[in-house]
Amino acid sequence: MNDSMKMILADDHPLFRQALTITLKANFANAEVFEAQTIPELEQYLALGQDADLLLLDLDIPGAQGFNSLISIRRSYPNLGVIIISGYEDKETIYKAMSHGAAGFIPKSTPVPEMLLAIKEVLAGKLWTPDGEFNATAQHTITADDKIASLTPKQHKILLMFADGLLNKQIAYELGLSESTIKSHASTIFLKLGVRNRTQAVIVLNDVQLNQGSFGH
Repeated sequence: MNDSMKMILADDHPLFRQALTITLKANFANAEVFEAQTIPELEQYLALGQDADLLLLDLDIPGAQGFNSLISIRRSYPNLGVIIISGYEDKETIYKAMSHGAAGFIPKSTPVPEMLLAIKEVLAGKLWTPDGEFNATAQHTITADDKIASLTPKQHKILLMFADGLLNKQIAYELGLSESTIKSHASTIFLKLGVRNRTQAVIVLNDVQLNQGSFGH
């Protein structure tokens, strides 16, 4: 982990925000926590080019408009991991958040030790949801297109490199990441695509590209 870690907490409940900020600072060495109470405040902070490691976002924050803010933040800041913190914990909400590119979903009822575990998992490049497997439990038929669309730009790039036959070591070198980070991203890609290995992941990718008639996104 970095010596200094920047986290953004976007939530409009002062008591919850204060308690979580104290918890984060106590459990993550040298963590800097920026607090935002509204989406405009959050966007203003992100627009300053702040290089944050993680965003903890409450979907009910003023200006969020449901999942719109999550979608636009994922599009504008693809390298920023987003964990949704919510008063809701139904499978539908969790599924939608994850399919729109969230890296984790923490219900506000989650005990603190479990919250911290979730944050650590996401920082390590993994996905985290309360039931452990949002795809397997969601009562939806998810198409291959949806699965590919749920990948972050970085994960999509790694998948394309798998398709080119590059090894984890080569991908790590190309992207300037550690090999263990690539393995974590690979696990997340397999989970999102509902496959067990690289070969199956590339088959899903090829099917989508075939249907789209191009090799673009």
